[in-house]
Amino acid sequence: MQRLLQLTLDMFGPEPTATVPAPRQQPDPAPAPAASASAPTPTLPPQTLQEALAPATFRHPRATREALLDRVAVAYEFRRSKRRTIGFSVGADGLTVSAPKWVPLYEIDKAVAEKSRWILDKLQETRARHERLESGRIEWKDGATLPFLGEPVVLVIDPRHAFGGVGAELKLSEPADDMAALPGVAHRTLHVGLPHHATPDQMRDAVQAWLMRQAKRIFTERLNHFAPQLGVQWRKLSLSSAGTRWGSASADGSIRLNWRLVHFRMSVIDYVVVHELSHLRVMDHSPRFWDTVRAVVPDYAELRGQLKDEGIPRW
Repeated sequence: MQRLLQLTLDMFGPEPTATVPAPRQQPDPAPAPAASASAPTPTLPPQTLQEALAPATFRHPRATREALLDRVAVAYEFRRSKRRTIGFSVGADGLTVSAPKWVPLYEIDKAVAEKSRWILDKLQETRARHERLESGRIEWKDGATLPFLGEPVVLVIDPRHAFGGVGAELKLSEPADDMAALPGVAHRTLHVGLPHHATPDQMRDAVQAWLMRQAKRIFTERLNHFAPQLGVQWRKLSLSSAGTRWGSASADGSIRLNWRLVHFRMSVIDYVVVHELSHLRVMDHSPRFWDTVRAVVPDYAELRGQLKDEGIPRW
């Protein structure tokens, strides 16, 4: 059986793990003093944890330890694992620290203090990103705005476009010539063939069906455009609704792309398409792989950053 190797792009997953070497096993000395940038607080009893962590600026919902980093209280999830190093990751919930079972707690506290600048930067970036996503949440109603290929589009409930008794026909109208040049203003309208009393769920489902059809068409065109440039051949395209992945590629030529990419500008879509096609030549993320991507998309790093920073609209 041909070995299938799948590689993915992260969408909402946690930040890359930062690691520090774990010290050699040694007996625990006396308990560490109270939390500070040089000596974080030791483990708190479960029954008092919620009360003790109440003032924390950043608090993980499964926090079991707390540290004061540069005058900022950080309550984090602590895990014991089989890994060889102390690792730090920052995701939507907050900071998680993982360490080998044999590393004493005072060494964990020391490592957290040493990584305080990195931890605070990542926590602040994650919080800002979450606030941007929440502010862009789509409220499904007549007149709602959603992005399509990087431009705002106004949703119009228009029963005239319904057919067969089912609200499934959508029409994208172009802006007038004298309005098209205004940046950041929605001039395009998406006419949804639904009755005016349609529910938000019906609007959402109708728009999603239309967007997925557009995604299939656009992705196919871009795959066919870039595959010859990379000297590869793709065989199958599947649409994904994954919550944490933009795309994936398999050694047999199968490509999966998240349909929500149609919210982004075409240049961002092209980066993801080239990324996955490049895996058909180099099935890893080695320097050779990134050189392959760069040969077709020289500004891939900037586009990759936009995927990470902007995220997708909340539905």
